[in-house]
Amino acid sequence: MDLFSQTERQNIAAAAPLAVRMRPRVLEEFVGQEKFIAPGKLLWRMLKADRLSSLIFFGPPGTGKTTLAHVIAKHTSAEFVATSAATIGVKEIRVAIQAAKDRLTAEAVKTVLFLDEIHRFSRNQQDVLLDDVEKGTIILIGATTENPFFSVNSALVSRSTIFEFEPLTKNSIAKVIRTAITDSERGLGQYKVSITDDALEYLTVMSDGDARRALSALEVGVLSQKGTEKNDQTKKNIEIVFDKALAIESIQKKALISDAAGDNHFDLASALQKSMRGSDPDATVYWLARLIVGGEDPRFIARRIAVCAAEDVGNADPMATVLAAAAVQISEFVGLPEAQLPLAQAAIYIACAPKSNRSAKAIWQAGSDVRQGRTAPVPDHLRDGHYAGAKKLGRGVGYQYPHDSPDGYVPQPYMPAEFVRQYYQPSGRGTEKQIGEYLKQLRQILDNSNSNK
Repeated sequence: MDLFSQTERQNIAAAAPLAVRMRPRVLEEFVGQEKFIAPGKLLWRMLKADRLSSLIFFGPPGTGKTTLAHVIAKHTSAEFVATSAATIGVKEIRVAIQAAKDRLTAEAVKTVLFLDEIHRFSRNQQDVLLDDVEKGTIILIGATTENPFFSVNSALVSRSTIFEFEPLTKNSIAKVIRTAITDSERGLGQYKVSITDDALEYLTVMSDGDARRALSALEVGVLSQKGTEKNDQTKKNIEIVFDKALAIESIQKKALISDAAGDNHFDLASALQKSMRGSDPDATVYWLARLIVGGEDPRFIARRIAVCAAEDVGNADPMATVLAAAAVQISEFVGLPEAQLPLAQAAIYIACAPKSNRSAKAIWQAGSDVRQGRTAPVPDHLRDGHYAGAKKLGRGVGYQYPHDSPDGYVPQPYMPAEFVRQYYQPSGRGTEKQIGEYLKQLRQILDNSNSNK
């Protein structure tokens, strides 16, 4: 029975995809994430000392989260139980926790529960884990592609060490590919594969930091070439050259993450707005392209551009808001792919325009005063006087119409004296410099008028 089970396991392992077969077996084989899993780094020290606490791994697909969890299984004396939130429910979790309690009580052996895709559990489902994680009945390792500060119960997050996995570098992807090509036991070494430099470069770029994607493309390309030979003997002796043309066929279109509900959506939008604010048109158009190619709603992009025009350019160049408003309307009218043109035009204009947030600061401060301070009464001369009896109440009486003055300006109060505050203070940039000089003249006229009273 044992021999039969071993044969079954070997057959299943042999049929597994290359990316699964090439998973590292020990820490020393793990590639990437050197900021926390290299010799001397935090997680490396924890594993070498077998002093594991609850962990949460998060990051893009193919960066090693599940792989590292299985490596950890071989570096801990605790019982390792692996499952996925996509395939089990609360009932199965309770069974696993009870088994962990029994194991701890009877054998003094701790249990590591690896829960892949933990974000698929609702907050109520995650609560089932909380008490036993806190007591140490189980050591939880949760893996997720979503930001745990949004998708995981805050109580679990506070009781876990968070490790953020980043896309693998080109060098790391290249190392993974070369290892797979030369490994005869688990990889493609038996096929005598050689890969050209430009093919390797193409795979490292187009895999976008995802080792699984790179290995899958490599396997597809090699096996498709192997399958074209006429007999088994020829297949064993022929050398397979994995060139760029084969790489392009194998990996096909580059995959971009488009997650309108996740933090990647907001990270890209934030990068776009900060690049416009920072006056970098090249970064601006790159992040804009990331959003568009990733399938983002052009209306969402247009709104962010319009907000940036009003907040970060403002009166330093009022045309920025006008152009942004036009981009909103045109993109709504024509849709993609044509909408990328007015969106790019507006975004680049905003990036290149002089910057001022003085209009934004003025309304923010005024809004704060309205919410937190006393409410200013409207002076009588500014009140509506267009109804019967208004003059008897003094409404509108004493108001001076500015256009009756040759200068288009009449020095008169527009706020009660105790509420007067200078909210808008123009910068010295762009059109706002002229606005500032004009306001300075008006304030001088007002000061002279007040001093003559």
